[in-house]
Amino acid sequence: MTNPNELLPPRARIFVAGHRGLVGSAVVRRLTADGHEVLTRGRAELDLRDAAATAAYLADVRPDAVVLAAAKVGGIMANSTYPVQFLEDNLRIQLSVVAGAHAAGVARLLFLGSSCIYPKHAPQPITEDALLTGPLEPTNEAYALAKIAGIVQVQSYRKQYGASYISAMPTNLYGPGDNFDLETSHVLPALIRRFHEAAAEGREEVTLWGSGTPRREFLHVDDLASACAVLLAGYDGDEPVNIGCGEDLTIRELAETVAEVTGFRGRLAWDTGKPDGTPRKLLDVTRLTSLGWKPAVPLRDGIAATYRWWLDQRAGQS
Repeated sequence: MTNPNELLPPRARIFVAGHRGLVGSAVVRRLTADGHEVLTRGRAELDLRDAAATAAYLADVRPDAVVLAAAKVGGIMANSTYPVQFLEDNLRIQLSVVAGAHAAGVARLLFLGSSCIYPKHAPQPITEDALLTGPLEPTNEAYALAKIAGIVQVQSYRKQYGASYISAMPTNLYGPGDNFDLETSHVLPALIRRFHEAAAEGREEVTLWGSGTPRREFLHVDDLASACAVLLAGYDGDEPVNIGCGEDLTIRELAETVAEVTGFRGRLAWDTGKPDGTPRKLLDVTRLTSLGWKPAVPLRDGIAATYRWWLDQRAGQS
């Protein structure tokens, strides 16, 4: 294993793929604050699904490190409706960036996957070695398989070429830069928008998908970014690393918190004919916390800050 002190120069040049997304924008903020030079390219300038163009860009700029945060992401509805795009777009992005980085001699790479890679009924909390030990959640299987392929790709480059490439598996993320489109968003931003609109319209009831009983873990994206900084500087293992806060709550409890933050005082109804997804998904974060990392943003505070950010964005667009 490489000496952790040599994994990343103090003022490294780091290409962040997917810098405009929820994850990538937070990583850019953190790495810039840490004194690194962050390199980015927008989708109009560089389509990461294009292997030749991606390889040419990386060969030209030759960064010290790459953070692969680019991905096609979405909630249950989007994953269920567009499995081909969730599989193929993510595979193309991963193949282009990782292979291009290696060809360009990039010394360090962090691939960001997702906690949905784990089996639907994995023992809780989920340790990294639960990967590939059981069937996946059907509603996001295509996306999960693409992310699993990314982990194996990184491990293969380590094994065959000795590359200092690593993988991390974040839990459910939220924060500034999130997607609030009700057709494609994840649960937390969707709840914020739905409750805000219900409160504004004076509605007495909001109906939500499922039973409200599944348990989920939520991590503020700035905490995710701080974990990425720790991993880039101090981790060089073959196994992926879970990134989470180590605590979960039911979707019902989450909905009640969001309703309180947004000022909705009506009733919550549950459409049990809609899918719940995985019953519980809580990550074991022992491997990460052993490196000295811990989350800093309490959930309710993070939800309130994210709500304020979204309101500011709406006000700026009006």
